[in-house]
Amino acid sequence: MPAQLLQLEAAPDLVDRVYRSLLDAISDGSLAPGQRITQEDIAQQLAVSRQPVLQALRLLKKDGFVQDAPGRGLQVSALDAQWTRDMYQVRGALDALAARLAAHRRHRIDPALILQGRLAARGSNVAAMIDADLAFHRALYEAAGNPLIAETAQLHWKHLKRVMGAVLQQTGQREAVWDEHEAIADAIAAGDAERAARLIEEHGSHASRVLGERLDAVLGTATANTSHPRRPT
Repeated sequence: MPAQLLQLEAAPDLVDRVYRSLLDAISDGSLAPGQRITQEDIAQQLAVSRQPVLQALRLLKKDGFVQDAPGRGLQVSALDAQWTRDMYQVRGALDALAARLAAHRRHRIDPALILQGRLAARGSNVAAMIDADLAFHRALYEAAGNPLIAETAQLHWKHLKRVMGAVLQQTGQREAVWDEHEAIADAIAAGDAERAARLIEEHGSHASRVLGERLDAVLGTATANTSHPRRPT
């Protein structure tokens, strides 16, 4: 007798679409830190039922983007500069490993990604800046040939995307970031693993410092120690 499976209440792709829509809104500031959110409002705005919204909110809470609000309900989690620095330490280690592995393979990262990034940095479209940066690092992880690097970095990138959105809305992006990316890509293509790893470690350290300082300024505090998002498990 065949096994009896329970009918799914919401299509997984719909839950994912709601999740991504809410994460984008949190990242670009449309849903601001501390803002209270309800299933009813979100379902109405996205023209979906409450069930996929409920599931998406559970995932967002697990990942640390929303938290319990005072009283009842949920609110968007606050940003935290120190949490950002902690994430960059982890990302820096992953990026250095990826750069070494990619250099051993003498992989050539598509120069079009560098050009795309330079064009984005000269403009004012924050989403384009973030997408270009993500595209470069995804290409680096793919070049490493180890799929676990990208999988491990994925959750961190969701949080960094949010931090970058908050900072870049106020300051824009330095085009020098793409000089650093290009130098990293050149070292990888040349097979110079140690130089590639050193350059990307310096790049990550500088980005962490700059983003942390700018985030402190955005938050209006030099410490940003309170109400940080719950660390994902």
